[in-house]
Amino acid sequence: MRIGVPREIKPQEQRVGLTPDGVLALTQAGHQIFIEKDAGLGAGFSNDEYERVGAQLVSQDQAWSQAELLVKVKEPIEAEYKYLREDLTLFTYLHLAADKPLTEALLTAKTRGIAYETVRSGRALPLLLPMSEVAGRLAAQAAAQYTMGTEGGQGLLLGGVPGVAPARVVVLGGGNVGTQAAKLSVGLGAEVTILEGYGPRVRELADLFGSTARVLHSTPANIEREIAGADVIIGSILVPGAKAPKVVRREHLETLKPGALLIDVAIDQGGCFETSRPTTYADPIFEVEGIRHYCVANMPGAVPRTSTIALTDATLPYVLKLTEGVDAALAQNPDLALGLNTDAGRISCPAVAEAFPDLAG
Repeated sequence: MRIGVPREIKPQEQRVGLTPDGVLALTQAGHQIFIEKDAGLGAGFSNDEYERVGAQLVSQDQAWSQAELLVKVKEPIEAEYKYLREDLTLFTYLHLAADKPLTEALLTAKTRGIAYETVRSGRALPLLLPMSEVAGRLAAQAAAQYTMGTEGGQGLLLGGVPGVAPARVVVLGGGNVGTQAAKLSVGLGAEVTILEGYGPRVRELADLFGSTARVLHSTPANIEREIAGADVIIGSILVPGAKAPKVVRREHLETLKPGALLIDVAIDQGGCFETSRPTTYADPIFEVEGIRHYCVANMPGAVPRTSTIALTDATLPYVLKLTEGVDAALAQNPDLALGLNTDAGRISCPAVAEAFPDLAG
């Protein structure tokens, strides 16, 4: 099969769809890899490394046009819509429920779009997991950085010092993102509360954290009570394939501490704070009614080498399945088939269809 790997062009995005090790596995299986020149440089992978394992270095146009299967990291942005076509299978993060223009572009081009974030393995989301873990840890690092006075924050040390109380961190959602954010926040010495809505997961988190963090059921009353006293609120609510629910609404802002920091890790899926809007690492913070918002839409892009290796480790087995024939792979692997979001001009993911009923006919 002909596999294309273009350079990512979203702002501050330096990850790449395949590592040289991933390319080697594919070339040894007899496949052709067309990787855009310099696509791996930001993640620390040279052109020579790709050529040594059998990849062909090509232009952006060629990476797209030569491919039967295109492997990316982030969803195509408007400048890439021109490359979408009917005989192309696109395998990447798509987050369509929060992106109507991209959904329309995929439908118009009749491109088959398989989204990493809706592939399942039981209850797990194996292709979302590695980036969720990275994003969760980065959220805690962002909390430590942007509560400092030098960054316009409240002038807090997340863990405090003897005789001075630590910062209060509230994590909304105890999935992979929330768990990693809580772990690192606890490690930095913060006072951490996790709010989780799924009963069995509440018990798992209570066993995992013991006395190092409070774990509460995510009820409206508990949310309002806990966020009112928080210095940092990390939003990590996920509904697979769907837009994130707005857990913190605009009217809540007046109940928060002045200068409190909201970190919305769900921003790729539309955000779980009503007042969120996507930002970039170039300008990550904005204020609404005195409350600071951090809504970087591609957080793992800040650590492209770690993220690329972790992502390729997760995606490569699925790429290998797809190279045996996309139709056969989807038919034989129900968990992979759940990743199918668009096909032949139609929406294939129920959550995306629900988000855009006018496109789902």
